[in-house]
Amino acid sequence: MLATLCGAFGQTFEVASIKVGQGAPQWKFAISGTRLTIESYTLFGLLKEAYNLQNYQVQLTGASPLLLSQEILYDVNAKAEGEGNPTRDEFRQMLQSLLTERFRLKVHREPKEMSVYVLVVGKGGPKFHESAPDANPVGHIGFTGANNEYALTELPKTTMKSLAATLGTVEGRPVLDETGLAGNYEIKLYNTPEWKMSRGPEPVSGELSILTAVQDQLGLRLAPQKRMIDVLVVDHVEKPSEN
Repeated sequence: MLATLCGAFGQTFEVASIKVGQGAPQWKFAISGTRLTIESYTLFGLLKEAYNLQNYQVQLTGASPLLLSQEILYDVNAKAEGEGNPTRDEFRQMLQSLLTERFRLKVHREPKEMSVYVLVVGKGGPKFHESAPDANPVGHIGFTGANNEYALTELPKTTMKSLAATLGTVEGRPVLDETGLAGNYEIKLYNTPEWKMSRGPEPVSGELSILTAVQDQLGLRLAPQKRMIDVLVVDHVEKPSEN
């Protein structure tokens, strides 16, 4: 059975199928015209993708065991109505409808106080430049060195808001942009990957934390604060209905 599901912006999934598998998450998300392909996502991953959230922005209630399972994976193959080219955000809205229809998902939003970093300009000012008008907006986030000694973030054309979101992914807590910089910028950042950082009381020579890297390489600062942040609360979710 193929479902027709309502989405945003007047668009719908003409057809959508969900297959359940097992193994290790692969996190493949591909768009081709009106077609959406998602492979080897956990349910928690689907939820974060649908609402464009990080881990810290999702609060679980009684649905925790199902959402946190790393062994049950889902493949989604869907086609939007019409002949246009929906954006990723439009597909996300349709994915929300899919989760509501097939997983009986029920959610609401509420503010929650949590620890955040506020991204501000350091005393010496920014150490980066505005992007060229024709710069490629496609960035790279990965690792470099024979043993992945450094995490590498290269963003040829990005806003400070987008940079803050990227840093929030690395730090596992919200990063709020309060730099006051409104342009598009070329960013290059090296730091020691989190899993390679020592946990002792004294820093190890050669290690470069993301906090230090942001300050020394970009001329910015991540200031710890407490703020009220809107989170998505999952009230109910079930195993998906049949295709």
